[in-house]
Amino acid sequence: MKKDKLYFLTFISISVIFLIIASVGVKYFIKVSANQLLELQLESVKRESNEISKLLYYQLENKTKQQEVVEQIQQTIENTQEATSFVSVFNWSGKAVSHPDITKVGQKVNSNQTLLNSLKEENSSDRLYDLLIEQKEFNTEIIHIAPVINSDLIVAGHINISELSSEISKLKKSFYTIFVLMGILIILSSFFAVRVIGSYYEKQLEVKNNSLENELINLSKLNTDLVAYQQKVSVENKAETTIEESIQETVPESSKKRILTYIRNELVPIHINEIAYIYTEDTITYVHCFSGKKSTTNASLDDLLSSLDTSLFFRANRQFIISITSIHKIIKYGNSQLKILIKEADVEILISKNKASEFRQWLNI
Repeated sequence: MKKDKLYFLTFISISVIFLIIASVGVKYFIKVSANQLLELQLESVKRESNEISKLLYYQLENKTKQQEVVEQIQQTIENTQEATSFVSVFNWSGKAVSHPDITKVGQKVNSNQTLLNSLKEENSSDRLYDLLIEQKEFNTEIIHIAPVINSDLIVAGHINISELSSEISKLKKSFYTIFVLMGILIILSSFFAVRVIGSYYEKQLEVKNNSLENELINLSKLNTDLVAYQQKVSVENKAETTIEESIQETVPESSKKRILTYIRNELVPIHINEIAYIYTEDTITYVHCFSGKKSTTNASLDDLLSSLDTSLFFRANRQFIISITSIHKIIKYGNSQLKILIKEADVEILISKNKASEFRQWLNI
């Protein structure tokens, strides 16, 4: 149930994030695309107006009567007002002499001053887009004029605002459709990806937890064996009348009851039951007792181990020999190593992976 709730919240989170990004992104892409469309349209209108102006100039230069020129251009542009852009011709008095909508011929030509001012700005397409969005009273407007040289005629380039708005609306629908489809695809694919990855890591975590549980059980058993063995040794050492017999029964003939050590220049014998651990440092072998007393010996660790009771002492590594009764706790270290904590001593002894199995067998003796 918790997993289903987590997946549901993940689905909601991805959806919300995508909607936030899409709401910003789609507006930006629509505006950029619309501006490019308007920029192309403006350039097209200007180019068409200039070319017609030149054409009229050449016709008038060839002695064609102005009335005939006007009639020809009227026939050419008639009924083109439904396109996104078209041209008209008016004279210096401001009256249309040729217009796609013949009913406007002879009428005064008017244009929106705000629109004309916007077209003088550097980013005219940006400003025109804003005007299209903010103001809906425009229908068709003059955006460029090209005077005919040596005449009183002026060619005007118009844009069909309503038609451009319709084109931009189609553009918006296309972008919203693309973003919706893309959003559905991204959200569903992300959701399933999260489920697949989540399931994979859940399995990995379960395997890891099982492994840790097994290691914890083994470690707990190891410490239990340690306590049991220490109690056994303690009971054997309490019976003074049977110590010698017990040692002879459990200790090999080569084992010693005492070892000789040095404190400064004084030769000091130490009973093996007093030894907590033995270690080497800078080629010197030290014997550390439970009382805290530390002495040295000329024997190596190998020589000492051969003369000690191996049921009581264990060679933990190249540097340490430890007594069973000195071990305070066994804890896991790294992947497969063990760390031995010594009673009342700030010493941590590491047992390698290879030695760990031998150490477990030693505790089960």
